[in-house]
Amino acid sequence: MNLQILDEATSEFADAISRYESIDSGLGVQLKQEVRAAIAWIADHAELPRVRPNGYRRVNLRVFPYHVAYMIWDDTIWVLAIAHAARKPEYWFARRPAGD
Repeated sequence: MNLQILDEATSEFADAISRYESIDSGLGVQLKQEVRAAIAWIADHAELPRVRPNGYRRVNLRVFPYHVAYMIWDDTIWVLAIAHAARKPEYWFARRPAGD
């Protein structure tokens, strides 16, 4: 299965890393490692998390208040957001690639 991370997800991920790094040196690196581990897990187990009402799946991070939201189309996993849990739910939903 292919894995694609939307530009918006990459951008918000970079912003989160910078924000945490400004709070405490090394914290942003820790977030980066946790998100990368979650994405690697998704690549290997994409269909295990339940499908949520709007057709997406998500994996919650263990340490940070974030989740990785994604959808599966054909043979591609689309990472839609690296979303903070306190933000408006599904704020990123309009990012879905055309065709769904």
